[in-house]
Amino acid sequence: MPRRPAGRTRGRAAVLASLTVTALVVPGRPAGAAPAEADSMNRAFDRAAEEYGVPRDLLAAVGYGETRLNGHAGLPSQDNGYGVMHLVSNPVNHSLEKASALTGESAAELRKDTGTNILGGAAVLRDHADALGLDTADRTDIDAWYPVVARYSGAQSPVAALYADTVYTFLAQGLRATVAGGEQVTVTSRPVSPEKGDFAKADITAQSPDYPPALWVAAASGNFATGRTATVDKVVVHVTQGSYAGTISWFQNATSKVSSHYVVRSSDGQVTQMVRDKDTAYHAKSANASSLGIEHEGFIDDPAWFTDTMYRSSAALTAYLCDRYGIPKDRSHVIGHSEAPGNDHTDPGANWNWTYYMQLVGGSAGQADGLSFTSYTVQKQGSTGSQVKALQTLLNRQGYAAGAEDGVFGAATESAVRAFQTARGLGADGVVGPKTWTAVLSAGTTPTLAGGASGDAVKRLQRSLTAALGRTVSADGTFGTGTGQAVRDYQSTRNLTVDGTVGAGTWAALQSGR
Repeated sequence: MPRRPAGRTRGRAAVLASLTVTALVVPGRPAGAAPAEADSMNRAFDRAAEEYGVPRDLLAAVGYGETRLNGHAGLPSQDNGYGVMHLVSNPVNHSLEKASALTGESAAELRKDTGTNILGGAAVLRDHADALGLDTADRTDIDAWYPVVARYSGAQSPVAALYADTVYTFLAQGLRATVAGGEQVTVTSRPVSPEKGDFAKADITAQSPDYPPALWVAAASGNFATGRTATVDKVVVHVTQGSYAGTISWFQNATSKVSSHYVVRSSDGQVTQMVRDKDTAYHAKSANASSLGIEHEGFIDDPAWFTDTMYRSSAALTAYLCDRYGIPKDRSHVIGHSEAPGNDHTDPGANWNWTYYMQLVGGSAGQADGLSFTSYTVQKQGSTGSQVKALQTLLNRQGYAAGAEDGVFGAATESAVRAFQTARGLGADGVVGPKTWTAVLSAGTTPTLAGGASGDAVKRLQRSLTAALGRTVSADGTFGTGTGQAVRDYQSTRNLTVDGTVGAGTWAALQSGR
């Protein structure tokens, strides 16, 4: 395990602060001509990955999942975690103290200095890797790090698996984040098959007893009260000030004395219920007895967390609760935490789009996603229009720098297309035909899908089948008979097992552009 004596810490901190001008070329971002001061976070990830033998993209994906790479000026999260890598100091998770012991850096420096914080996160990940017996060969395989990432969460199974799944989702889908100073931190999409080990059977499968689309993970019994002392007449919108899995874990921590009824994930809108609607969650002081609380993954000062998918998922939940309990769908009854009487909190904050959210709650906002078309036509340099914009959006999301999402297929978009084609083993000609469209549209996680499934993964499947088969498969997010027939047709024409179920083999074919 690489360790550095305390005497070197000031020099290392100074190096990470100044960040020399030597360029490092790593997977996941292009070699940059930008000056060092404009490329500090990328360099910090590079240096920490090199020093502790942690894959750079894994390190970046962990940080992105925790904080969207925002250190929040050293201010703590809800569960007392700090910095880009969310180093935690609370009764059940001591990753901050562990990072200090491993690096020789002070807790104060780890809390406030981004480069040092990233170094500390890498040190903790490597320490877990050593404890789990990952050797040199294992550490070069990003799929072997799954149990390490699960341990880094500080949560217990299956919430630890939920945390690790989120990180591997970002690796599969790719990511692009703009951080302080305008610097771009990217991770390019790739097929992943994480080696889950003991976590393979740790998936959360229990369904919510009150809201059918949600999962169920019970909060600690001391963090809510059984029953109600008032009639439910409002929904309270919160922001977690932390990650989805971290919040679920915190509400399971008996020392926290807080909870909410529901938690919503930023990336895909997944909902987990933690307190029954009939019981009183501890989330809004005087309003607890008369309200239902919905926590949204993120931080109030960073609008990047408030995705359209999160808004839509949360609004569907709020509309359901309003209909079920006779709550008016207006701003007097759907309120923010800051608006609940007797509260001193400021969430959901100025970045929460109340106008859009209430439109969705009332069912008045449009459903177009900008990515779904009845057919996908060939796009190349000089092409313009909505399909070029969709292509740019997808490539940028997956960590390929396609430039402005302006619907104009220029040099940057062509370069991103070629890079994607190279990564997926396609002919790197810069032209987006059926094969490249199929691979781009299907990129991401590979859950097993069959009749009755629903959600974003189904919509992604439907779009990619439209491109692959050359006929329209309705992208409604519901795996019905039409989608099932399209899957069987695809499997038949690609010499796959024809069972109408989308498993690893069918996903692999789609993601390779077959």
